[in-house]
Amino acid sequence: MIEVQPLARCDAVLTIPGSKSYSHRACIIAGLAEGESIIENFLRCEDTAHTLEGLKEMGIRLSDRGDALFIQGCGGRLSGGTKEIFIGHSGTSMRFLTALAALRRGTTLLDGSERMRKRPLAGLLEGLEGLGARAYSREVKGHPPVVVESRGLTGGTVRIEGKESSQFLSAILMIAPYARSDVRIEVIGPLASRPYVEITKNVMAQFGVEVWEEGGSVFGVRAGQRYVGRRYSIEGDASNASYFFAAAAITGGRVRVENVSPLSLQGDWGFLEILQAMGCEVTRGDHYAEVRGGSLRGLEIDMNRMPDLVPTLAVTAIFARGKTVMRNIGHLRGKESDRIGDLAEEIRKMGISVETGPDWLSIQGGKAHGTEIDPHGDHRLAMALAIAGLKIRGIRIANEACVAKSFPGFWETLGKLY
Repeated sequence: MIEVQPLARCDAVLTIPGSKSYSHRACIIAGLAEGESIIENFLRCEDTAHTLEGLKEMGIRLSDRGDALFIQGCGGRLSGGTKEIFIGHSGTSMRFLTALAALRRGTTLLDGSERMRKRPLAGLLEGLEGLGARAYSREVKGHPPVVVESRGLTGGTVRIEGKESSQFLSAILMIAPYARSDVRIEVIGPLASRPYVEITKNVMAQFGVEVWEEGGSVFGVRAGQRYVGRRYSIEGDASNASYFFAAAAITGGRVRVENVSPLSLQGDWGFLEILQAMGCEVTRGDHYAEVRGGSLRGLEIDMNRMPDLVPTLAVTAIFARGKTVMRNIGHLRGKESDRIGDLAEEIRKMGISVETGPDWLSIQGGKAHGTEIDPHGDHRLAMALAIAGLKIRGIRIANEACVAKSFPGFWETLGKLY
């Protein structure tokens, strides 16, 4: 357990690790490419470690040399046979490696933690089946553990639901160039977390494969395209930067994050606009963003495009005048924790009024007090709720090591605010 010490006012300049979203996608795509890729500023955390171990199991050669990750691409020819891959808590690894397994000639069993076994996969499995693989749940339908039996993908047209996770679409897009014919994907209903699909398309393009799109709900990849290995640098992680921007907001201080791009496709940079609307001063440069805190006010907002920032905004809302309402976030109940119910439970422990619905969360700003926080094993709850301790004496975070899932250096970086 760790107790966060209050801070009268922060004034800090920070750099943050590489984006987790870009890191996962870059190593999957580099693994499929022709030739060697050098991935700079790769995020080293529990989640990406599971993806790298999965790549090794499928025959991809890679080496981590400290300053960069070197990946020798297989040219789309993964090793065959029977494999068992354990994913831990990493939902991204489970989805991307399940799709990757469909390119193998053989059988792949993918399993994870107890929480992972509750996370949805039905849309992805149905999509892979429609493209010529046999992909099914071994126990509970639509959930891990899953088995993929394949002799490669035939291609064709599939339809997938968009509301549960954009990662189903991203996973299929990344493997689509290696199908025997064109792949066309029709997304049914609203697409959750749309900015992550733009990240997928961007990384694919950087490695030489184009995705075509029609009407915002139909995506396709023409057969015969191939990824080409390259040197690739990953930008700073917007989700992880958000905790420190929130620190500036609630303490009335200043935080500048230096290794970021104002042209980034990461949807979570939208948090800067949210803080601005709440009363903060935001400055952007060519390679930095800075937040200065102000008198905060609540707001109502659709958070579907940046769901990972719901915990960060919720903590910021504790210190704002009035009510903050976050809508269109129902899929957060199936994350590492129930990120609506569990988050509400922990904020209520601070004496703050919180209301929830199936897909919304409402927080009434007020006077909070210290308490012991259970992050429910969720890295994002642990990091976001820790920020409250900069303003409230007595905030103690249990199971603080769970931050290693996405940001192993979080506590050290938090210390730089003092």
